[in-house]
Amino acid sequence: MDISPLGVNLAALGGSRKAPRLLARGSAPFPEGTLRIVHREPNVLDPAVFVGTVREAYNRLLVKTRQVSVSLPDAAGHVMLLDLETRFRSHEEGRDIIRWKLKKSLPYDVSDIHLDYQVLREKENGELSVLVAIVSRQVLTQYEDLILEAGLQPNRIDFTTFNLCRPFVRRLEMSETSLCVAYHEGVLSILVFSEGVLEFFRTKELGGAEPDMNRVFMEVNSSLLIFRDKNPGLEVKEAFFLGDGDAALFRAVISEACGIEPQTPEIGRIIAISDAITGGSASAVSLAAALGAAMRNL
Repeated sequence: MDISPLGVNLAALGGSRKAPRLLARGSAPFPEGTLRIVHREPNVLDPAVFVGTVREAYNRLLVKTRQVSVSLPDAAGHVMLLDLETRFRSHEEGRDIIRWKLKKSLPYDVSDIHLDYQVLREKENGELSVLVAIVSRQVLTQYEDLILEAGLQPNRIDFTTFNLCRPFVRRLEMSETSLCVAYHEGVLSILVFSEGVLEFFRTKELGGAEPDMNRVFMEVNSSLLIFRDKNPGLEVKEAFFLGDGDAALFRAVISEACGIEPQTPEIGRIIAISDAITGGSASAVSLAAALGAAMRNL
């Protein structure tokens, strides 16, 4: 399930993680004003409409399972890369160390957050590179409660950018150093991977019906400057574009910013699409975040 201010998209996958297959899709729009994506307080302004819309989209799937992995807008929480000098003996001890490190820089009380993290790698100087995801308990609990009220069982919750990239992660891991630019419903995400490890992460809400390509260029260009400054000697070898919008125009702007012609991976080569799915590969592209979320349950 992919949730955005515009509506909800659902994708049902079969097969395996290495060979996923799209079985069914369902979507339904939210009336304007149903959601307001903020990180400090509950996002759903009209719970009854939200629940009804989720049920409507789910009923279009015609599947039996009610277990769902959920993709939330990036702006509903915070994602960051941290370097930690302190080692820890357990996952919970790691959480405590990260809370302590962030307590003065977070825009909310650390006692009112849900925090999870993943150790990405150990650096040559002994520091740990850690990917941290944070969301307010009020925000998370409201989404969980309303999805349960709609008759579904949320078992994994993640942010949209990572779900957009998940179907393509094996391709990204094959590259020595790669730039990945994703655009989905007004949000631009810029990621750099080195030998499959995330080295840089940034998201920006562009707003407006159509993305400002001058802004896209500036965001990609400045992101690469920051990446190079933090990682001297590393240079991007490949570039990718994922998501909505005019792919040809995005590729031209990204190429101008990084000097490399970006690829747009074909999701139909990664996820088999049932003959019963109308729209073919085009429908799968519009469902990319929901597909990435569904892959977590395979």
